Amino acid sequence: MLPPRRAFSSLPASLPATSFFLNMPFAPARKMIQAGLPMAIASDYNPGSTPSGDMKFAVSLACIKMRLQPAEALNAATINGAAAMGLSKNYGSIALGKVANFYVTQPIPSIDFIPYAYTTPIIRNIFLSGEQIARE
Repeated sequence: MLPPRRAFSSLPASLPATSFFLNMPFAPARKMIQAGLPMAIASDYNPGSTPSGDMKFAVSLACIKMRLQPAEALNAATINGAAAMGLSKNYGSIALGKVANFYVTQPIPSIDFIPYAYTTPIIRNIFLSGEQIARE
């Protein structure tokens, strides 16, 4: 029998938009991942230091400045972000029994397209708690 999964008591979270706007060093995410640490990224929206809550921008910065692969950055922004806040039981991934917050994109060539074309409007539909709230 496998031992129960242990929740992370401490999950490193980086704030790439804060580093960008305050001209501070970016977190050494590549080294952290290579050391076996799960990485979370957040926007840290704050009008005084980080005037952007745009997670697409944060994911892009994580790839461009922190050297994460697109899949790593998207995981850091979703399932690991939820885990960092203690919410991964209900949020952060698409799974039976979880809250259905997700968006549907325009056709894209691959998942790798998202962080490198962050100003391209790709969202077609937005769903919160399984209900469509916006449509292109």
